[in-house]
Amino acid sequence: MARILVIYASLTGSTEIMAEGIVEHIKDDHDVVVKTFDFDPIDAKEMENFDGILIGSYSWDDDIPFEVEGFHDDMDEVDLTGKLVGVFGSCDSYYDIYGPALDTMALKAEKQNATVFEEKLKIELEPDPDDIEHCQRFADEFLKEIKK
Repeated sequence: MARILVIYASLTGSTEIMAEGIVEHIKDDHDVVVKTFDFDPIDAKEMENFDGILIGSYSWDDDIPFEVEGFHDDMDEVDLTGKLVGVFGSCDSYYDIYGPALDTMALKAEKQNATVFEEKLKIELEPDPDDIEHCQRFADEFLKEIKK
């Protein structure tokens, strides 16, 4: 049983829907802790206590949302060697860059020696039922990678 941390920021609820789909899919077989950047105190150092970390964020401009900025900066003090980090979130193709917050968070995790899960799960705006199935497949593949 893997220990998984799922943390996310959701402005319109779309990334929250994705997070809920992932958590509901994996919570029976794994120790899952869920926190939101909006409401929960999140200490970046606690990432070191998990086998895998899934970071969700919305993207709609050219960088990370303000709710995530402090956490992003605090990650400089974390050693993620041996940890698998995946990113997911709602994106908007209206903007010049598609899903930049996910790329920024993945890059930070990589700089902190994490293994970054290959797929960055980017869903256009609000997820539909097919997108939720994609979230579940993403979670399955993420967990397979942890077992390796």
